[in-house]
Amino acid sequence: MNLKKWFYLFWTTLLTGGISAVIIGMVLRFTDKDIAVAGLGDISFNFLTMFLGGLMFGAVSQMAFFAYLTVNYIFKGVFRSYWTLVQVGIIIITLFEAAYLRILYDQSGDEILSAVTVSVLVLLGALAVTLWKVRLTNKSAFIPTLLWMTAGTILASIPGLQQHTAVAILFTLVPIFCCNAWQILQLHRILNTPKS
Repeated sequence: MNLKKWFYLFWTTLLTGGISAVIIGMVLRFTDKDIAVAGLGDISFNFLTMFLGGLMFGAVSQMAFFAYLTVNYIFKGVFRSYWTLVQVGIIIITLFEAAYLRILYDQSGDEILSAVTVSVLVLLGALAVTLWKVRLTNKSAFIPTLLWMTAGTILASIPGLQQHTAVAILFTLVPIFCCNAWQILQLHRILNTPKS
């Protein structure tokens, strides 16, 4: 990884976050007319604010990705043959934690349903990206990609998961998920890792 490659990944991740935030924000806005940023109804203001929020999500995703790569590299040496099992444990704990956060912070009567929905949607999306990554590279990428797409997405989305509105959850979760997927799917291309 050189500076030029990192620069490309950084700016494209920011752009992915901005575009995905605008798309999900506009979908949410057109499905519910009461959604407005800071109580203002001007669509151009909301568009700009959503884009800037998406850029922030992209930056958070980028920091988390490099932290994940560092931790993955170190723990491969520390846990050696047990690292795959540890990663599976982290995936399970993180999905449970996402459900627990929804139960803890949800004020409506259907806490269990919404908690399970968030965890299941994240897991299904993570599985889709993971299978795509395995197809592009090799089967040894399955567990690390699944870990990144579940744990990386949920941990970076905790502020949104603590809210009791579907709008906050979706507006946080979707851009971070898109940024995480973009980074993990670009990593082998940037590093010129051959498919084995």
